[in-house]
Amino acid sequence: MAVKSHRRGVRRLWAPALVGTVLALGLGACEQSINVRGNMPLEEDLARIAPGVHSRNDVARLLGSPSAVSTFEDTKWYYIGQKTTEFAFFAPEVLERKVVVVSFDTAGTVAETKTLGLSDGQDIDPVDRVTPTEGRKPNLFQEIFGNIGRFGGSAGAEQ
Repeated sequence: MAVKSHRRGVRRLWAPALVGTVLALGLGACEQSINVRGNMPLEEDLARIAPGVHSRNDVARLLGSPSAVSTFEDTKWYYIGQKTTEFAFFAPEVLERKVVVVSFDTAGTVAETKTLGLSDGQDIDPVDRVTPTEGRKPNLFQEIFGNIGRFGGSAGAEQ
C-alpha cells in the first residue's frame, strides 16, 4: 500500500513540472528579436566628416561603401539602415530608421551631410494599375504544344 501512495505522490509532482517545462519552452520560442539591416553609421564617425575638407575616399574609409548612389550623377551617397523588432508571428515593428546623405561638390569633396530619421519618412500610395501587354494570349494547348516543330535538328549546330 505504501508503494502505491508513493507512486501517486511522484505523479502529482511530475504533472506540474512537465506543464511548467512545456510553458517555459513555448514562451522561450517567442523571444523578441532585434534585427539591424543596412548601414547605420555611428554619430562619432559622422561628426568627423568636415565639408570642404574630406574627399570621397575619406568618406568611404570612415563610413564604408554607400548603400546607394544618386542615379544620374554620383554627387550624393546614401547610407541606409534600420533597426526592427519582431515578436513571434506578429508584423515587425520599426524601432529606428536612419538615412545619411553625403553630398559632394564637382571637385569630389564633401559639400554637406544630412541625417534623416524615421519621422522624416512619407507614406506613399502605390499605383494598382496593371500595365497592358501587346500580343496574343495563348490558351493551354498552345502553351503546351506551341513549340513542336519549331526547332530543327542541325540548322544552328557546328559541324
